[in-house]
Amino acid sequence: MNQPQPAWAYADLFSGCGGMSAGLAATDRFVPVYAADNDKWANATYAANLGHQPEQLDLLTLQDEGLRSAWAARVRGRAQGKKFLLTGGPPCQGFSSHVKVRGDRKGRNQLFSVFGDLALTLRPDVIMIENVADLVSARSWDLFAELRVKLEGAGYQVRAKILNMAQLGVPQERFRTVVLASLHQRPTFPAVRNTPGSYSTVKEWIGHLPPVASGEANPSDPMHVTSRHRASTLEILRQVPHDGGSRPTGVGPECLDRTRGSHGGYTDVYGRLAWSGPAPTITARCRTPSCGRFAHPEQDRGMTAREAGLLQTFPADWQFVGPFDDRYKQIGNAVPPLAAQAFGEHIANGMPDVDSEVGLFEVQDKPVGSSFSVLIPGIRRRGGVLNP
Repeated sequence: MNQPQPAWAYADLFSGCGGMSAGLAATDRFVPVYAADNDKWANATYAANLGHQPEQLDLLTLQDEGLRSAWAARVRGRAQGKKFLLTGGPPCQGFSSHVKVRGDRKGRNQLFSVFGDLALTLRPDVIMIENVADLVSARSWDLFAELRVKLEGAGYQVRAKILNMAQLGVPQERFRTVVLASLHQRPTFPAVRNTPGSYSTVKEWIGHLPPVASGEANPSDPMHVTSRHRASTLEILRQVPHDGGSRPTGVGPECLDRTRGSHGGYTDVYGRLAWSGPAPTITARCRTPSCGRFAHPEQDRGMTAREAGLLQTFPADWQFVGPFDDRYKQIGNAVPPLAAQAFGEHIANGMPDVDSEVGLFEVQDKPVGSSFSVLIPGIRRRGGVLNP
């Protein structure tokens, strides 16, 4: 029996190592017509796994209206009359709560505005933006509000929500803002797939992997290799209880005890993942135990790229190209493919109303607060509910 042809085309901007595209490809409903990123290693990973080459492009070079129009005509022409989805996750470092000053010291937040201009020129049927939760905090509110006004002025209906990717089966508590804009209907979000207590677990996703020691690689999987930790790091990890344990007071640098408990402070530093629950947000620094709760539940080491990739829901055979540290940057910056697949299926099915939409908080006419990250401990105490 012949499979139906994909009904949708899509373009993936800031495509990274291919998380969004991997999820859309898994639906069998979307055909890729364009991808772009300015990171050569991420582009190499994308091409190696997805079979088509992104354009290496800094989208800031498309600020000129003429260049932007020529780009949009080129991209849209490849869609061959199909319904069209534009996806993108403009670099989020300037929006993150980890940036200590308001705005973006490198000026890269301009990319968010440029993405909006490209979207308006391309004029797809549906636009999907994924970014950090603090996109809709006070720090970045003006950028988000400006984009929403532009899109609504061009005829789009726009909704934005903060959601926990664990609600879609991703085995990590990854809080993100997702913006959906549609030309033809009020956007809806996919249905909740998992609730607190039924989130996918670390053990389900990485418990089967063979053990590796610090600095070693599994001979059958070049992605299953760990950092070679310092002796002092290993000494700390040996004293951290297995399966979700935290660094004991008095173990490790004294400065960690002085700041312990401040907004959750450094209580997760050198902590272990717990087998029975989701991981914390997988970041570009997740190979390093001193950067969070990233130590293996039982082995005295940080994560391998394979473990980080699986917790981001990349396929088990995904090959991350590039230098050791760059692989983790690609993984930490990616959209989890399982979440992208859920959104892709929902969009391809016409964005029907569902009984219980994914999301903790729907963005209205004011920021969620000064910083979303300070709300996370309360969300966990309330069983996954946000009451801003």
